[in-house]
Amino acid sequence: MSDKIAVRTADAPAPAHTFSQGVRKGPFVQVSGQGPVDPATNEYLHPGDVAAQTTRTLMNVLAIVEAAGATFDDVVMLRVYLTQRDDFAVMNEAYGEFVVKHTTTGVLPSRTTVFTGLPREEMLVEIDALAVVTD
Repeated sequence: MSDKIAVRTADAPAPAHTFSQGVRKGPFVQVSGQGPVDPATNEYLHPGDVAAQTTRTLMNVLAIVEAAGATFDDVVMLRVYLTQRDDFAVMNEAYGEFVVKHTTTGVLPSRTTVFTGLPREEMLVEIDALAVVTD
C-alpha cells in the first residue's frame, strides 16, 4: 500500500484553508478546487472575465498536476463549477482551447460542469481534477 502524499508547488496558489493543493496516493492524484488566483501574489485575477478566469484556473490545476509527477494527459476528470449559467459558452470555449493545447494524446479528460455559489464573490469559476499517473 502506498502512502498518501501532499502535493505542493509555488506555481499554484497556496491553500487558503486546511487542505492540500493536491494529494497523491499511488497512481492517483486529486487536485483541490482551484480558482483564478495568481500564485505569486495570491490575488484574484480577471474580475468579471470568465474566459480569463478559466484559463488562469486551469494553469493552476496544471501546475499541481505536474508537481505530482503527472502530465495533463494523465488527467482523467475535470470538474468545473460556475456561478452563472450564462457564462457556460464563454467558459467552454476557453476551457476547450486550454485542454486541447495541453492534451497530446487526443483523448480529452472527462468533465462535469456544475452551477453553484463559490467561496469568493470575485470567483466566477473553480476547477478540480483527478489524474492517474502511468509512470
